[in-house]
Amino acid sequence: MGPPFQRGRPPLCWVCSSGSPGPWTVSPPPTRSGPSLCPSLPWLRPAHRTDPHTRAEGDRPAMAAALGEDLAQAPDIQDDSSSLGSDSEINGPGPYRRADRYGFIGGSAKPSEAGPGQPSLELIRQREMKWVEMTTHWEKTMSRRAKKVKMQCRKGIPSALRARCWPLLCGAQDRQAQNPNTYQELVSAPGDPQWLEAIGRDLHRQFPLHEMFLSPQGHGQQGLLNVLKAYTLYRPEQGYCQAQGPVAAVLLMQMPPEEAFWCLVQICEFYLPGYYGPHMEAIRLDAEVFSALLGKLCPRIHKHLHQQGVGPLLYLPEWFLCLFARSLPFATVLRIWDAFFSEGVKVLFRVGLTLVRLALGTAEQRRACPGLLETLETLRSIPPAQLQEDLFMAQVHAVAVSERDLQRESLTQLAKLQKTSPELQLSPKDRLPGASAIFEAQQLAAAKPPDREVPRIVVHPPEEPRPRKKPQTRGKTFHGLLTRPRGPQTEGPSRTHRASSSFLDTRF
Repeated sequence: MGPPFQRGRPPLCWVCSSGSPGPWTVSPPPTRSGPSLCPSLPWLRPAHRTDPHTRAEGDRPAMAAALGEDLAQAPDIQDDSSSLGSDSEINGPGPYRRADRYGFIGGSAKPSEAGPGQPSLELIRQREMKWVEMTTHWEKTMSRRAKKVKMQCRKGIPSALRARCWPLLCGAQDRQAQNPNTYQELVSAPGDPQWLEAIGRDLHRQFPLHEMFLSPQGHGQQGLLNVLKAYTLYRPEQGYCQAQGPVAAVLLMQMPPEEAFWCLVQICEFYLPGYYGPHMEAIRLDAEVFSALLGKLCPRIHKHLHQQGVGPLLYLPEWFLCLFARSLPFATVLRIWDAFFSEGVKVLFRVGLTLVRLALGTAEQRRACPGLLETLETLRSIPPAQLQEDLFMAQVHAVAVSERDLQRESLTQLAKLQKTSPELQLSPKDRLPGASAIFEAQQLAAAKPPDREVPRIVVHPPEEPRPRKKPQTRGKTFHGLLTRPRGPQTEGPSRTHRASSSFLDTRF
């Protein structure tokens, strides 16, 4: 578990301990980005991690097969960067460029055909109308019908409304309203040259088969550069982590750059705090939490992974840091993100546990993985039929992991980690469990009165008591104090008096 978090020496590969770093290495900036893939693991070199402009001649058939038969043209046409690496807004759509409904060239999801298990058009329209009604009165909806919002997110947000719903769920719209000109100021400001160089090296790696990110001069790569650069200026103490690239790219596929920036801020600060910092302590803690939950829910799988030496840090960071954007079919990724914005990091644990169970759930599957490499390959090669979004998400939501279980296990594992690493400073309470908690936090912040000067109360010390003066009674007699003053009689009813004098008058 040590190599991904060691500093001061070249990071090792997470699998074969060679000199090549893993996909998300932690080293002094800007070397934290720009991965070099392990040459001994062929399945760690997917096609979308290869630069189409620097691809060797021997890779042309594989590239043509990936993009479709229409791309198998003459070498001089393939070498033309203006054809393969252009954007539709610059050169227009070519006859060979066939994209699926998500924008991926050569994808299997047809833009006009619904695949197996896809909802009907009538059902999609009904869900769209429900979401339009809920988002129109968002504060009322979250105050009174938060459970309905969660259930609708589990069913899937309509594709036409994700750009409207995701910022509302994560609180990015409210954050943007409070900072109206912040993003433009960050984009126009000069960035740190170290981070800009690191970001520039990774731009072409983010979904190069998506039509938005084909061209370096297209709006996709330029928007991604602006979003990541703005975040390094907004949080200079955290800087840039390579895993933020796929997250920001998925956001840009759904919404404009400014909304994508604030969604990225909310993810990094409230959903996954500590994931993308210089030391990445939170992912280390969540790896221990995931292992403990796996031992309770799937003890046989946990035992097999332990026997083969497959720790959670060998496969979990790529899942959690990228929110499964580089590991699962894109339709399933979008459904995971819908639930993630609604229910928080709990969804990531449920998805991870479901993937491990699908890959190693049976005794036959575990017997087919006698070593570390075979086990890792099995975790990364789950059949696509088992990852269909509706069937897969039904299994995800059935996993018995609640927010209370997650909080309890996080505190337990944090106490264990702090015994071996006292410098570890983490607080699981900083992570908010989904849209409801974020909405309540924003409402409390809005209800808080503006900062005003608190009146000061000055308390003076008590004065010294003055000496009591004795009354002046010299020369005064008791007789003079008690004698009744003689004077004219007051008007009133007549009273009968005794003829004799009073006792005092006769006595003295």
